[in-house]
Formats: sequence, structure tokens, C-alpha cells
Amino acid sequence: MADQARPRLQDLMGSSAQAAEGGAPPARKANRRKRLVPYGLAAPSVLWLLVFFLIPTLYMAFISLGSGFLGNIKFGTNFSNYVEVLKTYDKQFIRSVIYALIVTFLALCIAYPLAYWIALYGGRRKNVFILLILLPFFVSFVIRTVQWQFILADTGIIFGPLKNLGLLSKNFHVLSTPVAVIAGITYNFLPFTVLPLYVALERLDPRLLEAGRDLYANKVTTFLKVVWPLSLPGVFAAFLLTFVPAVGDFVNSQILGGPKTTMIGQIIQTLFQTNFDYPHGAALSFILMAFLLIGASLYAKVLGTEAVTSAAAR
Repeated sequence: MADQARPRLQDLMGSSAQAAEGGAPPARKANRRKRLVPYGLAAPSVLWLLVFFLIPTLYMAFISLGSGFLGNIKFGTNFSNYVEVLKTYDKQFIRSVIYALIVTFLALCIAYPLAYWIALYGGRRKNVFILLILLPFFVSFVIRTVQWQFILADTGIIFGPLKNLGLLSKNFHVLSTPVAVIAGITYNFLPFTVLPLYVALERLDPRLLEAGRDLYANKVTTFLKVVWPLSLPGVFAAFLLTFVPAVGDFVNSQILGGPKTTMIGQIIQTLFQTNFDYPHGAALSFILMAFLLIGASLYAKVLGTEAVTSAAAR
């Protein structure tokens, strides 16, 4: 026993002597390296966000408090810029939120049945169906929106023949109306709604559906009691991924809309690129960003996926 304990005692004495001399034990060095690995892996992403997001955002914050136009901006503490743009463009801001809510609701109504069918009945061709949904979106965003302009034109491929047949009046038009803008935004952001829903529905355990049928539940009851609660995290994710970009969209409102359908993104784009009024454009951008961040935080806190998942599990 003494011979077996002697090497262990020598190791402990060696480690103590190494520690006394100021050197860390090899195990401690290995643990320290393991702790530093996650920081090293995250360093490129953190550096990227620092250079291309945080620094430009801080610079835009300084500009939002200034005055003047591009080339002659005077930095200051003009917090009145925020009050001024909010009073001037309050209608466009409210209109953008309303349009985005309608777009999100329509996209969910269209995407949920589609994702449900692909996830549960797509079989081996699920990836093919998802690819067909994404295929039109390999084309430029602007080109797709311009095509909608041709489709919804007064003499386009839809309304032109209907007017020639007398089914619609000659004065009937859809372009430059809220219907055209909402339709264009819904089409362009539909994949952002389909994909989260498909991921949530594709993860459903088929045995749960079979259990519902074994308990004499019909298809409607099985959907309401099993499928819908378990797919709520995907619904909430789809809501955020659709609503947030829809609020700030300006391409559809500019191409498909008119003076009465101007959205807040179009105002920001005009202030920056046409009027060169960077202080007011930056202030309006920060108001929109703050609204979305606060809304998303409240949404995640009150109706977050964790609460929904735990409720569904219960």
C-alpha cells in the first residue's frame, strides 16, 4: 500500500511545487483554454457587428441630433428632431403599422395551410415543394414588385380582359390603392411566414396525431387540441419575421402605391436619398427601430415561444 501511495504523493508534491513556483497546473491551463474557446469562436461575429452595425448606429445617433443637410451637418443636441418628425409623419407611421398587421394576418392565413400540407402530406417531395415556394425569390425584389405592377395595371393581363368583356367598369383600378400595396408586400414576404411554420409543423410527432384519433377525436378536434398548440412557436416566429420587415418596406409602396399609401420606409428613403436631410431621416429611423425593438421585446415576454411551448407541454 505504501508503494502504491508513493507515486500519488509525489504527483501531489510536484503539483504543489509547480504552483508555488508560479506555474498553473496543466489541468487548470486546459480548463482555461476551454473557457476561452467560445469567446474565440464568437470574436469574428462580434467584430463584424461592431464594425458594420454598432459603429454606424452610433454615428447615425449623433446625426439624428444635428441640423442641416448632407455636406453641412452641424452636430448638436437637437432632440426636437424626434418630436418634429413624429408630428409630421404620424399618419405614415400609423399607416405602416396597420398595413404590416394586415399583411402578417394574410400571410399567416395563406402560409399555414400550405406549410401544414407540405409538412404532413408532402412525403418524400417536401424539399421539392419548399424549393418551388422559394424559386420565384431568386429573382430581384424590385423586379418581382414591378411584375406585380404589370399584373395589377388597369389594362394588365387580369383587369384588361375583364374590362373588355364589360365585367368591370373602365374607371376600375387597383394600382395606387392600399389593396395593391398590401398584396405586393404579402407576396414578397410570404416565404418569411412559410418557413418557420413548416419547421414547427414538420417537427410534430405523428404518434400524437394517432393518439388523438385513438381517443376518438375528429380531425378538427385533433388540429385544435394537438397541432395548433404545438405549432404556436412557429406562428409567433413567423409573425415577427413578417411584421418587422413589412413595417419598414418602401419598395412596394413606391411602385404599387400612390400619395395616399405612403409608408414610413418611403419617407425615410426620401429624406436620405432625395432631400439629403440626414438628421430628420436618422431621427425617424431611430423612432421606427425603437418601436420595433420595444414591440418585439413585449411580444416575446408576453407571448414568447418558451411560454407557449411550456403551455403546450402541459
